[in-house]
Amino acid sequence: MAGYQCLTFLTDYGLEDGFVASCHGVAARICPGVRIIDITHLVPPGDVRRGATVLAQTVPYLPPGVHVAVVDPGVGTTRRGVAIDIGGQVFVGPDNGLLSWAVHVAGNGPVRAYELTNTELWLEPVSATFHGRDIFMPVAAHLVNGLDLAAVGRALQLEELVMLPPPVRRIRENSVEGEVLTVDRFGNIQLSVTAADLERLGIRKGGVVLLSLGRRKLSVPYQWTFGSVAPGELVAYADSAGCVALAVNAGDAAQRLGLPPGAHVRIAPAPDSFAPTGVLPR
Repeated sequence: MAGYQCLTFLTDYGLEDGFVASCHGVAARICPGVRIIDITHLVPPGDVRRGATVLAQTVPYLPPGVHVAVVDPGVGTTRRGVAIDIGGQVFVGPDNGLLSWAVHVAGNGPVRAYELTNTELWLEPVSATFHGRDIFMPVAAHLVNGLDLAAVGRALQLEELVMLPPPVRRIRENSVEGEVLTVDRFGNIQLSVTAADLERLGIRKGGVVLLSLGRRKLSVPYQWTFGSVAPGELVAYADSAGCVALAVNAGDAAQRLGLPPGAHVRIAPAPDSFAPTGVLPR
């Protein structure tokens, strides 16, 4: 299987319909016995940034493989389908920025890239709205089967690839500014600020941070985990990706704070006069 240990799959298809199973079936017919790892199929519909974040944070823990990702609001338009080699691993999907963060996290960036133009690898007829089944998955399965990457289509210049702008993250003398990367199903808010950023500011676990959320300011304990504070209290912590996150123990931080993805947040050491409150000031 060309040295690839698996085929991974991320989409916004959901689980109510047969979309995911159809794609699995296509891969299995082309490459019997292929090991498919489903990353998630519950990316919010059309949310390319959420898909890009999940893919980038998951791929480092996966075996070398061909990674198919499909969050594709431009399906059926002039947007390209691409295969991107990072050296030993390949990403297949729409050229809309979805793959851009993962190819840098999982390697040293793209090594070579191709537009998916070899129609002999596709299923026929191709649906205008289901390229995951008819284009991306068959191409990926052929690659796992040993097809040379150059056979998928036209070579691209790496600078032609669509790249999402990096999340906002600015370290200043006494604070760090970031944005909400994602909100998970528990209502936990992941920020683009990292735990290492807070260490550079001298902030250690067990202390208190001052959050600036627009005009609102809030002092919050910076702890190890949710259970480090009482139920219902707000806490900042370093999550499993090394990012600073906000949570409410046994509650929903996103609902309480009203912070959608992309919202800006500033974090600074809390002055001694600030005690952790975990609740918004009136």
